[in-house]
Amino acid sequence: MRNPENTIGNLIDRCGIAMVGSVDGDGFPNVKAMYAPRHRNGIRELYFTTNLSSLRVAQFRAEPKACVYFCDHRFFRGAMLRGRMEILTDAESRELVWRDGDEQYYPAGVTDPDYCVLRFTAGDGRYYSNFRSETFSIS
Repeated sequence: MRNPENTIGNLIDRCGIAMVGSVDGDGFPNVKAMYAPRHRNGIRELYFTTNLSSLRVAQFRAEPKACVYFCDHRFFRGAMLRGRMEILTDAESRELVWRDGDEQYYPAGVTDPDYCVLRFTAGDGRYYSNFRSETFSIS
């Protein structure tokens, strides 16, 4: 892969779903399907929305290690990014990723006390395509 930023970025942009991994209190991995990131800065920072009261938020507070996996099932390729997840509740972060229609999940709107943003910061990843895998670093 010549340019991970472009290759993985294009994959992320085409995927409607991301598989987000966390670690539970017993040290076991947990994986959850979430809507694709609402915003991204390259492939280093990805922004998701979720409920502040969710199990996933509790797990990330206790252990911020995380991974995110994107899959293009048509061409049987995928990318896993590894890094850390932060829980953001500041107004700027909330407004950055808010979209019309989010009221169905957060009835009080962008200031809903149960609405938060997850910011994933990747450090490295692994890409699979054409029957080969390769590891890459993210700067």
